[in-house]
Amino acid sequence: MRYMVVLEQGPESFGAYVPDLPGCVAVGESEQEALELIQEAIEFHLEGLREDGIPIPSPHSSSRFVEVGA
Repeated sequence: MRYMVVLEQGPESFGAYVPDLPGCVAVGESEQEALELIQEAIEFHLEGLREDGIPIPSPHSSSRFVEVGA
């Protein structure tokens, strides 16, 4: 499966979350670390859903950029 991950840069770290998997988040000191940690978090999250007998949500989120005049 391929889930969309949102990355956000904070003052001192990077955050990542998965819109299709509520509660699945990670924080790293760099963008690369946040991506590595969110991949682990997704795998852990899906494993927990399987163990609890909860259906795995299908990926459905997408993203687009919209240009506006500033």
